[in-house]
Amino acid sequence: MFDNKGITIKEVVEARKQKIAGDDAWKLIASAREVIVGKGKKFHVFDPSADSREDILKAALGRTGNLRAPALKMGDRLVIGYNEDMYKQYIG
Repeated sequence: MFDNKGITIKEVVEARKQKIAGDDAWKLIASAREVIVGKGKKFHVFDPSADSREDILKAALGRTGNLRAPALKMGDRLVIGYNEDMYKQYIG
């Protein structure tokens, strides 16, 4: 999918080996201008500077407390989780 869109992946992190949780997850999220979280058939768009940290983390973290996968940082946008419509709209 990314090759077809001309998107170059600069870094790949294996989520099962390198966990991102708690404050580390929030640092990544807070560094983004826009955070889009996909879960099931829905997705939500958040603004870390305006929306509740608690609400964003509730959506972005999985049952284990780790950042949901996949997580893609594209410029100042962070896309977390998977939803087909979300990917079509925000990744192209």
